[in-house]
Amino acid sequence: MIIADLRKTLRHNIRDYGMYIALFVIMAFFTVMTQGIFISSRNISNLMNQTGYIAVLAIGMTLVIVIRHIDLSVGFLAGFLGAVAAIAMTSWGLPVGIAIPLVLGLGVLAGLATGLLVAKLGIPSFVASLAGWLIYRGALLMVTLKTGTIIITDNVFNAIGNGYIPDIFPEIEIFDGMHKLTLLLGIIVNIWFLFRSVRDRKSKIAYDFEVLPKGVFIIKLVFISVLLLLITWNLAGYNGLSWTIVIVLFVVVLYDFITQQTVLGRHIYAVGGNPEAAELSGISVKKITLMVFGSMGMLAGLSGILFASRLQSATTTAGTLFELDAIAAAYIGGVSAAGGVGKVTGSLVGAIVYMSLTSGMNLMGTDISSQYIVRGAVLAAAVIFDVYTRKAKR
Repeated sequence: MIIADLRKTLRHNIRDYGMYIALFVIMAFFTVMTQGIFISSRNISNLMNQTGYIAVLAIGMTLVIVIRHIDLSVGFLAGFLGAVAAIAMTSWGLPVGIAIPLVLGLGVLAGLATGLLVAKLGIPSFVASLAGWLIYRGALLMVTLKTGTIIITDNVFNAIGNGYIPDIFPEIEIFDGMHKLTLLLGIIVNIWFLFRSVRDRKSKIAYDFEVLPKGVFIIKLVFISVLLLLITWNLAGYNGLSWTIVIVLFVVVLYDFITQQTVLGRHIYAVGGNPEAAELSGISVKKITLMVFGSMGMLAGLSGILFASRLQSATTTAGTLFELDAIAAAYIGGVSAAGGVGKVTGSLVGAIVYMSLTSGMNLMGTDISSQYIVRGAVLAAAVIFDVYTRKAKR
């Protein structure tokens, strides 16, 4: 009975669970092919840190695609804003506490500029953002023209991309060598996940909403709970949670709340589902478009900060292909090219899937040309999967 329910659930919800299955298969494959190196604590920690700057871009890109637009400018916008942060600290003498809000604010303005072209003038987002791509590419070259690379020496800023949260009770020898605060946080998150899942299920049953069969629901809880504990244990074995992971998780939780629990989130999906109907129902499509592009610009600034902090410098090539990686991560994460469909949590998983491919192939010594072919094939498969599942629902 449980097997039959599980098959039925997977068949009807393959769009939601497909990316998790893909991630599991990819990680299992590379673990075997690298003789366990891929799943080691050190590599998983590095993988998560490398995913950070793409993940925040993918979150913003998901919302842009949900409202049926695209933003090609965010890659070099991130690179340019990372350079601005470096200049602000090294040349202007601004402290980190001022430089970071300044960069995020400039990102919002840049996003609004693109949004104005799209929402007010009716310029296709592809063209408007392509213009931004060229402008920010030129701006990045301009500000790095003299030095080529701007070295960042501020320890606080560099800790964002390279530092880890401090541990607690270092004198206690239990779990010696493990990061105890990371273990504690992992357990708390696991308990919160279980509590919220059970509470949401009871709430849906009370309102006669469709829920997973009890057996499948228990299997889902056990699987995700064990996965969270394994990830926690893995990260705790190598320095614990990094500040990059903390920042990314904060962004995911914030945007997931906004999109799933607020009126603004419902309006965003309404605009993506049917802009004409949304306008007739009283939703300002122009205002939503401006907000989404402004948000995308802010996240581009955050991505530039994470990348510059990780490299401890700003370079002339920063941001190259970031926008394509973010778009790929969003599509792999389940966003639909037709608009109106896509989750923030899915974009995070999509970014991890996409970067796992790169990490695994690097460990295997795969040449860069083959890597691009594989990543392109995975992106094509994600889009084909989207088209197929939409047709199947009809």
